[in-house]
Amino acid sequence: MPNQNDKVYQFDPLSDYSFKQRTLIRLADLAFFLSIKVVGGLARFEVQGSEHFDAIERAEKIPIYTFWHDRIFLGTYFFRDRGIVVMTSKSLDGEYIARFIKRFGYGAIRGSSSRGGARALVEMIKTMRLGHPMAFSIDGPRGPRYEAKPGPLILAKKTGNPIMPFVVEPRRFWTLKSWDQMQIPWPFSRVAVIIGEPIYVDDKASDAEIGSKLADLQASLDDLVERGKRWRGRAD
Repeated sequence: MPNQNDKVYQFDPLSDYSFKQRTLIRLADLAFFLSIKVVGGLARFEVQGSEHFDAIERAEKIPIYTFWHDRIFLGTYFFRDRGIVVMTSKSLDGEYIARFIKRFGYGAIRGSSSRGGARALVEMIKTMRLGHPMAFSIDGPRGPRYEAKPGPLILAKKTGNPIMPFVVEPRRFWTLKSWDQMQIPWPFSRVAVIIGEPIYVDDKASDAEIGSKLADLQASLDDLVERGKRWRGRAD
């Protein structure tokens, strides 16, 4: 487990926010933390593809967890307390997200594909080289939904660590009317965590090779979603 005293695991000060904003951040932080903790604690998880995670460990590598944004609710709960570091946007929403995920043992680096992303990616490379696992909601923070972005591939190229795609598929769930159609599982729902084969990127990979690996990652995540749908369609 990475050193939890590292800055990425600590709450950032809220001094730059107004009193109203600080109150909103703290309320949202606790609301999301408690809802995920309660619903996640009631879920019944089963894992498919654990051999892929084991293969990464046997190779003495660190996984780059990669998933779709709509699966973030239960994904946060299942992979808690592993010291995983994620990128969260430099916004009011990003602030309370950073706070509640840290309550689950995650770290956070601030930035997004649309704001501060290049600098944040550099920080992720540095942090992963210190032994911290990383995670990407690969179509976040604003979409397009189910369209993979190249951030994890660049991180894999620079660090030599593999991308580990996965989906978290609840048997029954509500769908929010948000851009990602986020899944909120029913209490006591059965949940499949489906892990795909690791994807490695050579440290000398060209832009064309990165594009090819991005297509592989897109195909892997698309396939995992279809596998989740087939699993969900089976009777209990």
